[in-house]
Amino acid sequence: MAEAGPVLDVRNLTMDFGGLRAIDSVSLDIMPGEIVALIGPNGAGKTTFFNCVTGLYTPTSGEILLSARGQRKRLNGLKPNHITALGMARTFQNIRLFPHMTVLENVMIGRHCRTRSSIFGAIFRPPATRQEEAESIEISYGLLKEVGLTALVDETANNLPYGAQRRLEIARAMATEPALLLLDEPAAGMNPSETRELQALILRLREKHDLSILLIEHDMKLVMSLSDRVCVLEYGTQIAQSTPEEVSRDPRVIKAYLGEEADA
Repeated sequence: MAEAGPVLDVRNLTMDFGGLRAIDSVSLDIMPGEIVALIGPNGAGKTTFFNCVTGLYTPTSGEILLSARGQRKRLNGLKPNHITALGMARTFQNIRLFPHMTVLENVMIGRHCRTRSSIFGAIFRPPATRQEEAESIEISYGLLKEVGLTALVDETANNLPYGAQRRLEIARAMATEPALLLLDEPAAGMNPSETRELQALILRLREKHDLSILLIEHDMKLVMSLSDRVCVLEYGTQIAQSTPEEVSRDPRVIKAYLGEEADA
């Protein structure tokens, strides 16, 4: 059952690194089933925002609230694995797969926060442990089917083409059963055909898994066609937040980012 309020509610988030203010009082909420894009020039603070929300950084001030899996929790100061268990998953701009493990094993690792087996169970493998492992394999295989990788299930991750590695990382994130999925430049390095396939995949995942999605992306065509709302950062400050159509017409955004794309 979907939460009534925002899945993610970020209030006045500020992040300082010494004398540098990387994020300056940014507020953003994401409603159930919504796709929100976070855009801005290089160095605008987008990945810093992601790292604060996912627990890699503890923000200097502000509040981060997640409503998922029937509970509402303040995330400030929590470790990334605890935040994942609460219902948030992410991918990274630089792909972080386990290169020498198989495609299936990479996705099964994502199941770790949803399994209960102890060290005792791993050693002695009682029926409950074997059943749980069988369920993890079934769920992981199902996710690989969703992202179109079943033919490569036994291949090692480092042998996959780049676009397939991106889809595998998304499948591993989905294995944690998130309510909110954060995608950090998912289309980076993809050709137009792969980008179209990625867009279709994101929309399918949202529909089937009742997902909310926050993404950082430089591909403006993808952002404008995929997002329900767009938040624009410049030098750590939010300069716009609205529909893709309205943001694309905002003079500040055109000057800060979209115009930069046109001049490139």
